[in-house]
Amino acid sequence: MPRQFATFQEFYPFYLEQHQHPWCRACHYLGSTLVLVNLIAALYWQSLLFVILIPICGYGFAWLGHFVFEHNRPATFNHPFYSLAAGWVMYFRWLFRRA
Repeated sequence: MPRQFATFQEFYPFYLEQHQHPWCRACHYLGSTLVLVNLIAALYWQSLLFVILIPICGYGFAWLGHFVFEHNRPATFNHPFYSLAAGWVMYFRWLFRRA
């Protein structure tokens, strides 16, 4: 049975535990960057193709990091909303050097 979390503050440390391998995190950062690039492209060119690429890039690279480097099951499968939020918190903390 998956662990349950009452708040995001309880979940986030668990999320970080699931992302300890540097290449797993790198895959997440690459995927998140591509999500932003595709979002901007979708808005600029008003193209559905870029909208379709958003979840493919975001989840594709993240899951690659888990299955290839971290060897664990992505938290998204049991905690989709907390995981989505935690992924962006981790990304922006990395981007602005707040590890």
